[in-house]
Amino acid sequence: MTPITEVEGRRLALSNLEKVLYPATGFTKGEVLHYYATTADALLPHLRGRPVSFLRYPDGPDGQVFFAKNVPPGTPDWVTTAEVPRSEGPARMVVVQDLPSLMWAANLVTEFHTPQWVVGAPAEADRMVFDLDPGPPASVVECCEVALWLRERLAADGIAAYAKTSGSKGLHLLAAVRPTPSERVSEYAKELAVAAERAMPQRVVHRMTRSLRPGKVFVDWSQNAARKTTATPYTLRARPEPSVSAPVTWTEVEECRSARQLAFLAPDIGPRLQDYGDLLAPLLDTRSAGRLPPLP
Repeated sequence: MTPITEVEGRRLALSNLEKVLYPATGFTKGEVLHYYATTADALLPHLRGRPVSFLRYPDGPDGQVFFAKNVPPGTPDWVTTAEVPRSEGPARMVVVQDLPSLMWAANLVTEFHTPQWVVGAPAEADRMVFDLDPGPPASVVECCEVALWLRERLAADGIAAYAKTSGSKGLHLLAAVRPTPSERVSEYAKELAVAAERAMPQRVVHRMTRSLRPGKVFVDWSQNAARKTTATPYTLRARPEPSVSAPVTWTEVEECRSARQLAFLAPDIGPRLQDYGDLLAPLLDTRSAGRLPPLP
């Protein structure tokens, strides 16, 4: 019998709680739900107002993994949804606004992916992202070197950057920006990616071409396109272990000498939140948002 749980007055049917979703560690679906319940205060502010793309893995990372952008069948009527523009026409997507909605979505077994804009202002970015993706034998250690260069370059333009792990191999750099057309943010991000490649030609590539990437860090600036989404801070990832896209301090980035130093699993996040709070909280303060420099 599927247990019924009440969350802030909403009744939820939570299923298959004993099912192992992460075979490498035996981490169960019940533990996944507990993780999201205990990190909700940090996670929810990064979800609110943004349409969510679900990367679902209901049978674990070794099973079927698929994106779901439209509102799933059976979505409770109390879950917020919004119409958003898409290339194939307007679509209705979920917007996770509160704890009951988060727990309902987590029960689907999903990664959370969000765009750099909020509902009501599509294609007007309030965040900028760089996805630093290492090509083996490069690792997150090399990503950290590139992240430090980008941090200084952004700071020169008055833009403060913050880092989180991708939850996979790489690193994400995020910055709050004053609402700016996504096209312009993409253009600016590309300028910086090209500049990074010029400054560190043996370390950086700004093009996605696979043959160029071995041993280098691909600075993916294209994640700023209005149609693109990025793993939301604190989301679990569909990996063999319950890895998390976890915010990190700049000291941790500066001192990284091994990929294991920046590999965080679900049980690591509670203690980190106690020690640091939400390291990405400044992204939520519109007063600190940077202004992109004018076009040349």
